[in-house]
Amino acid sequence: MKILLLGKDGQVGRELCRALLPLGEVVALGRSDADLRNRDALLAALATCPADVIVNAAAWTAVDKAESDPDTALQVNASAASVLARHARAAGALLVHYSTDYVFDGALARPYTEADTPHPLNVYGSTKLAGEQAIHASGCDALVFRTSWVYSAHGSNFLKTMLRLARERETLDVVADQHGAPTSAELVADLSVQAIQRRRAGLLPAGTYHLAASGSTSWHGFAKYIIAGAAARGAALKLVPEKIRAVAARDYPAAAQRPRNSILDTSLLSNALQREMPPWTEPVDRVLDQLVKPGDPAWRAKA
Repeated sequence: MKILLLGKDGQVGRELCRALLPLGEVVALGRSDADLRNRDALLAALATCPADVIVNAAAWTAVDKAESDPDTALQVNASAASVLARHARAAGALLVHYSTDYVFDGALARPYTEADTPHPLNVYGSTKLAGEQAIHASGCDALVFRTSWVYSAHGSNFLKTMLRLARERETLDVVADQHGAPTSAELVADLSVQAIQRRRAGLLPAGTYHLAASGSTSWHGFAKYIIAGAAARGAALKLVPEKIRAVAARDYPAAAQRPRNSILDTSLLSNALQREMPPWTEPVDRVLDQLVKPGDPAWRAKA
């Protein structure tokens, strides 16, 4: 099997570089190889890298910046997805694409299923939804995974930001009225590989699936868990969990509005893969184990 991976340097892309290897020959491209903002460059990359499976882990994920640059967000998240989908259909390839919980407005009082009607609140969510729609409209063989609150040991993400701030500040305000499931890039990559295998074997229908860890928390609860976990691993921090103050989203202004409820119902994918999603805390612990190691000078108190 020949696999083309786009977005190899992102959080999910880095994990996919590892997870996809057992499936066959993997060609992994970054922005310098295939910039999704440049249609001609993307088409050239596709022409030179024929593949049975195209995995698109590249995206515009700067939620607030998308509000001031909607054209670029649309180009990367929707127009490029359309190019990939049309190419996949012509080539008879499977397209794997990643979307987001932010396609929903968060108004429901229960987890969102794949059957619920999307209604994004911000430009980022709107462009990701447009990408989904373009893929399905193309008629290509595709798996679209909506995920939420992605983090890893690499790149920029909430978990790493909290660890940095905990070394700099003694108090911190974190939003407590938005809820979702923190989901590790490792989990996204590993389940993507299982889904590809089952799709190629005809055991998994094409379509959209929700992929996230089980359970839920708030950003405030996530922050407290991160800081408590880092301290338990011996990190010297200025911040303690009790000094993380819960605030409302309205008191923490941001350019893009976020949904209050980002919880995704993952039963469709769980049943299809015959696998339960892990509690959101387990992958967080694994990432903390990678980042905060006993005796590591980087985590000792400064003199």
